[in-house]
Amino acid sequence: MSSLQPVDDTTYRQLAAGFPLPIEQAPVWARFDAVVEGREHWGRLVYRDDSGTPAAVVSLTAQRGPGGFRYLWAKNGPVWFVEPTPEREADLRRLLAESLRRVDPRLVFVRLHAMHEAPDLRPLLQGITYDRTVIVDLDRSPEEIFAAMKQQGRRAIRKALKDESLTVTEETGLDEEAFAELYDVFVETAQREGFGPHPARRYLDMLRTLGPEHARVFVTRRDGRVLAWALVLVNDGAAVYSVGASNAEARKAYAADLLHWRIIQTLQVDGVRSYDLAGAGSERFPGLSGLTQFKTKFEKEITEVAPAWDMPLKPRAYAALVRALAAKRRLTAQVRELRGRLSR
Repeated sequence: MSSLQPVDDTTYRQLAAGFPLPIEQAPVWARFDAVVEGREHWGRLVYRDDSGTPAAVVSLTAQRGPGGFRYLWAKNGPVWFVEPTPEREADLRRLLAESLRRVDPRLVFVRLHAMHEAPDLRPLLQGITYDRTVIVDLDRSPEEIFAAMKQQGRRAIRKALKDESLTVTEETGLDEEAFAELYDVFVETAQREGFGPHPARRYLDMLRTLGPEHARVFVTRRDGRVLAWALVLVNDGAAVYSVGASNAEARKAYAADLLHWRIIQTLQVDGVRSYDLAGAGSERFPGLSGLTQFKTKFEKEITEVAPAWDMPLKPRAYAALVRALAAKRRLTAQVRELRGRLSR
């Protein structure tokens, strides 16, 4: 009979040995959870199949949404040691739902990743997810990595390398004052792309709690000015592009292209085996389509991954949240339209 059981950090690490853990599923992530308001580490679980063999592990974070509702978030989890068939995914979720309804009845839903659609899963209440990404294989020489890029990627990097005013440096461990310069570029990017950035403190807390081994910052400058930057998270020999920004000047100078090329080179030298550019557009999730062309400059192949879903534990309460959020979005759109008319 299959089972889902809590485990301590030591057992969790032992079970996952040999299987790279996404950093959000690694024990180190609890340090970050501990300092973010409204979040705390909830626990780690192992899923065993009918034979009793460990088939997956999952780490869960408890979070509070607007209005105070509680949910769990298994970002980039579960981590599977075997093929995540529809039957295995459904069985793990069944056991998880049964357990949570019993031990924590206040929870409204669980957010987790799954390769397969299912009746118990819903599209995210809010937030961004994706089912495709671009992963650069770093188990090759820099020459092989460069040669495997798209022609437009190689051309952009060559142009940027000729510009002697551009430099890329790793600035991991920077202090609050130094990060403010980077954050200004992030705010500019957010205004251009139409999203609301987290406060600077969120990223500073991430850098501080995860430390330089896991959270690394790279910056492209021109004559000392910041044009583009990236925060890269590293765990178990795998790196992922977490967040970054670039200004208008950066696009003309191919500063972001040069930035990611230098990141690739540095990570490869440090023994990191892969660099995930974190998301590409698809028919199901077109929101990232605008970035797909840029990301596939560095790796032509697109990798299928499990998107995030919500699994309601209290269906009526979850349905009420869906209605409330839809009403809020309609009101926001109406206010935006009214302001547009008044400004004409």
